[in-house]
Amino acid sequence: MDGRNGEERIVHEVAIVVPKRVREEKEEGDCVEVLVSELKKRGMVVDRVVGLADEFLKSNVGANYNTIQVAAPLETLGSAAAELHIRKPTRLGIDLPFEVQGSEAFFRQPDGSLFSWFERFHCYQHLLYGIVNSDGYDVTLKLDDKEFCWAAGESLVRRLESEGVIKQMFPLHDELNRKELLKTWALNWWNFTNQPIDQIYSYFGAKIGVYFSFLGMYTRWLLFPALLGIIVQMIDFGSLQFLVLPSFFVSTILWAALFLQFWKRKNAALLARWQINYLVGPSQGYRFIGMEWSSLPFPKELIKNLGNEKFKEKEAYQRYEWFAYRKRFRNDVLVIMTIICLQLPFELAYAHIYEIITSDTIKFLLTAIYLLIIQYLTRLGGKVSVKLINREINESVEYRANSLIYKVFGLYFMQTYIGIFYHVLLHRNFMTLRQVLIQRLIISQVFWTLMDGSLPYLKYSYRKFRARKKKKSEGGPTTGKILIASRVEKEYFKPTYSASIGVELEDGLFDDFLELALQFGMIMMFACAFPLAFTLAAVSNVMEMRTNALKLLVTLRRPLPRAAATIGAWLNIWQFLVVMSICTNSALLVCLYDQEGKWKIEPGLAAILIMEHVLLLLKFGLSRLVPEEPAWVRANRMKNVTQAQDMYCKQLLRSISGEFSSMAKSQQEGAVET
Repeated sequence: MDGRNGEERIVHEVAIVVPKRVREEKEEGDCVEVLVSELKKRGMVVDRVVGLADEFLKSNVGANYNTIQVAAPLETLGSAAAELHIRKPTRLGIDLPFEVQGSEAFFRQPDGSLFSWFERFHCYQHLLYGIVNSDGYDVTLKLDDKEFCWAAGESLVRRLESEGVIKQMFPLHDELNRKELLKTWALNWWNFTNQPIDQIYSYFGAKIGVYFSFLGMYTRWLLFPALLGIIVQMIDFGSLQFLVLPSFFVSTILWAALFLQFWKRKNAALLARWQINYLVGPSQGYRFIGMEWSSLPFPKELIKNLGNEKFKEKEAYQRYEWFAYRKRFRNDVLVIMTIICLQLPFELAYAHIYEIITSDTIKFLLTAIYLLIIQYLTRLGGKVSVKLINREINESVEYRANSLIYKVFGLYFMQTYIGIFYHVLLHRNFMTLRQVLIQRLIISQVFWTLMDGSLPYLKYSYRKFRARKKKKSEGGPTTGKILIASRVEKEYFKPTYSASIGVELEDGLFDDFLELALQFGMIMMFACAFPLAFTLAAVSNVMEMRTNALKLLVTLRRPLPRAAATIGAWLNIWQFLVVMSICTNSALLVCLYDQEGKWKIEPGLAAILIMEHVLLLLKFGLSRLVPEEPAWVRANRMKNVTQAQDMYCKQLLRSISGEFSSMAKSQQEGAVET
């Protein structure tokens, strides 16, 4: 459903993959026919598409259809939203549960539609899984020679999934909006860092919209240190050279601290513009309004036994909370010990071999092989982290995702930087260090580009090849090329937007954020050794924006919408990398000036230590001096809170007045009777 220009446009947004029927004649109780009938009863628009994919069915004889496209008109979505009690911002400035009769009072999305993509997909899930057997008795369903029972009160979709009738369900691209984004975003190279963020949010959801807004702002801010890095790297300042690197170091730290603070302001402004409400807590960052104790994963026995005595209730929650912390701490220790015992010797061996090799070509090949091996080992560690997290006790999916991010980033942090630290601390060879940084930046960029662009396309092409080969082997045309004309089937062949470590907790943004974080750590922690790295990072990010856009719009399925409204744990990681950068660059300056004899080690070390402490104070001071929200966002929020309080107070007064009036009336009637 699209509401641009005030007109409703029916768009098929969900595809259901079902088997092709072997028999041509329709049977009574055919499960797919029952599904189509029930979908129409729920008010959805259904369309069938024939395809050739061998995954759909083992036989193609007498095929009628193999995919069902589903669209929901505005009335159907509105009814589902009202049943789900979805809270939406109103023109009064407060969030209220959606009601069909008062739909005009609710804010619309930037593209003009009433519901966001996340809300629409939530409604689709409710409509699809809400189809239950309301006849009061079991119904026998059939698919060719297979029969199974649809029990009374059971969800039809879940039953068909368990029987293998529904192969997959996935969201579909909207061709009109997809082509518009291709034109204005993915293929629009002239705008460099400018992106249609509101359109991206409307089409992909808040999480992807926030990511591309962050990437665009980060790339624009990189232009300053990139230009400064070119000046420092290319110009010989003569006798003032010993002051240039400390000045560049101070500038980059202040730049990074300001960037992160202004990103928080940008994020708050985006959420205000998109009418997304959130709470800011000291320990958990941004959190959606509406999470209640009932939604947390406490054991049922604990919930059942609470409420008898206040002290016992408090003690039970505290015991359960510390039990969860203990399990998370145990898993963190396991990850750290694994890194130390298995990965650290491998990293040190690579760094030592690299130092004794004399040929630059062999060094480059060694680095490439090393990075490929370490990528495999780290992904294996990431999958182990997923299994550990599944045994943890976390309050929400957001907490579980953050725990996964911290663990996996710890693995990548060690494999990315431990060899570089070895060069710095033991050899103090700046030329070797600079060579290592150049090689790693180039190889990492090539690797991530291939992973982002080429691998999904190769998967897509291979799946199409298998389908065509299967079609020919089962009696298809022997001459000419078998074409895949259906848009739905093309979507089916495309890979999903998933994380490299698995799809349990995270989508493909996990890898994209990880790539940015590793790049940021590389250019920041060794800024004094290779100032030109900021320029390479800026160029890389401009390409990254377009390749990621093409990946999402062309080579991948439409991602499932996620409700995250900020970059979450990644912001804490970037803050950590800024602090690490202060320490590592201070150590680099000590090594540099001690090696070249510019300063004596005692006064040089003292000056750098003082500068390090001053920068740490400035970094944390800027987080207090620069507000995290723009003034207009705070003013709007206070205005909304005031309006909500006034409205609730008026309702309460009317309710109290009505109760007193009814009481007085009943008393008067009683007095008259007596």
